[in-house]
This record gives sequence, structure tokens and C-alpha cells, in this order.
Amino acid sequence: MGAMGGGMASFYANMPDEVTLTVNGNHNIYKNILREEDSAKQEMQVRNLADLALLSQDLLKGNDLTNFINRSVQLMSGNKKETLIVTE
Repeated sequence: MGAMGGGMASFYANMPDEVTLTVNGNHNIYKNILREEDSAKQEMQVRNLADLALLSQDLLKGNDLTNFINRSVQLMSGNKKETLIVTE
């Protein structure tokens, strides 16, 4: 049983238990997000900022990275449902 779980156990051992995100409330990006009236777009922007922070620390991988890329394309294209990477 230990041999079966060995690969996954080492995978999870490399994942941080907790990540601290510090937000600069004076930054223009933050202020623009707070002014956003479309709550869905606002949520996408917040998620993208969090994912950028994870990406900068090499913690964004797999499906989370794919979702980040597709969400970024969607935000840059004016919130249309466009994707760059197709996931199955």
C-alpha cells in the first residue's frame, strides 16, 4: 500500500500548506478592481491577481495554470468566452 501512495505522497509534500498573499491597497490595479461593477469580472480579476502571485513563486501548475491562461485571454478579449488552451 505504501508503494502505491509513494508517488502522490511526494507530490503533496512539495505543495505548500498555506500561502500568504499581501495586497497593496494603494495600487491602481487594486483600486480599479474595487470600482468594477460587474461582480463576475471583478471575481475573475481577483483570481487572476492571486494566480499571478502563485505563478511568480512557481506554484501555479497543471489545470490551475491552464485556467489562468484561459481566464487571462478572456479578460483581455473584453470578457468574451474565448480560450487559448482547450482542456478536456
